Amino acid sequence: MSLQRIKPSDALSQVRYEIRGPLARRAVELERQGYDIVKLNIGNPGVFGFRAPETMRLAVIENLHQADPYCHQKGIFPAREAVVMQQQSRGVMDVTADEVFIGNGVSELILLSLRALLDDGDEVLVPSPDYPLWTAAVTLNGGKAVHYPCRAENGYVPDPAEVAKLVTPRTRAIVIISPNNPTGAVYPKAVLQGLVTIAEDKGLVIFSDEIYDQILFDGAEFTPVATLNKRTLCATFGGLSKVYRACGFRVGWVSFSGAKEAAKDYLLALDLMAGLRLCANVPGQWAVQTALGGKQSILELTKPGGRIYETRRVVSEALSRSTYFEAMVPQGALYVFMRVKPGVIPHFDDQQFALELLEKRHILVTPGHGFNVPYKDAFRITLLPDPETMKKVLATIEEAAAEYART
Repeated sequence: MSLQRIKPSDALSQVRYEIRGPLARRAVELERQGYDIVKLNIGNPGVFGFRAPETMRLAVIENLHQADPYCHQKGIFPAREAVVMQQQSRGVMDVTADEVFIGNGVSELILLSLRALLDDGDEVLVPSPDYPLWTAAVTLNGGKAVHYPCRAENGYVPDPAEVAKLVTPRTRAIVIISPNNPTGAVYPKAVLQGLVTIAEDKGLVIFSDEIYDQILFDGAEFTPVATLNKRTLCATFGGLSKVYRACGFRVGWVSFSGAKEAAKDYLLALDLMAGLRLCANVPGQWAVQTALGGKQSILELTKPGGRIYETRRVVSEALSRSTYFEAMVPQGALYVFMRVKPGVIPHFDDQQFALELLEKRHILVTPGHGFNVPYKDAFRITLLPDPETMKKVLATIEEAAAEYART
């Protein structure tokens, strides 16, 4: 008797995550055949030779004897208190350790925070382009992601007046990502204030994804969204994966500020969700206090002469010479959102180009449509390769575009 075909959940039919999707699976197959793949699809510093600061690694090792048991569902106290102190240093004075949750990366906390908030049909305002987990998490939890445009001609910065028109009686929250993944935009304070005012006036929860808060270039100024909010609940997300190059530690956090009294039931629901998964990875949590209180080594990498800065310079120079591509040179974060110049390659298809780039040139990028945009002329690459490697990669991508244009 043959086993009946096992059908996946219908809830997944509208969920996509191209960063680790079909192209990434094909890359694994090619690696098994012996090919070396340059993986520009994901911001994974360790793959490109970056290491977490030694002080963080030592903090984990020295506290392993305390890491065997489960900890509190919100996380160990020293880690939560370190997040509180960071927020206070930025002017967010109404956060206590009780309002900080540690998770297995920010990704888990996004899923928990939305699950605790949404009922079927509730709407969440999400930027487009977005980090696609936000859209996926809204969908998985029965909600509807309503995308507010961040247009290339505006430097991928949203227009609050345009966002305000998208609010309906079913809107529950707004997601803000600055510094932005995938575009590298750092939103001006006035724009952030405009978005916060919409949330305050409409009673929306603010989800501020600030995982790239210290990855900034050429004097770009990061504004913590929580410092602008007074009248609604603001959830601020951060973690060790990007600024501290410790993706594998799987440690993120979310802290809540603003109208906490009105959100008491929601925070209790989130505490329930945190308890259901018992707790986050304990060993990695011991690195948080050292990370946030120690030397911020990311600043050496993002200033002129630093490795990430110099790779960014290589990208900027290559784009100025490119026949086929254009992009905003990122102000922050770890990515470049490249687009085909208008009219240069008619009928360009980002999925097809990315597949050919992988199969023929062994370079893996993420197609632009995976970031929930209405166009298919873009793809995202990471700034993590060293400058010389990036020069070669961009030259190869330019060659691939020439071949694609001919065929």
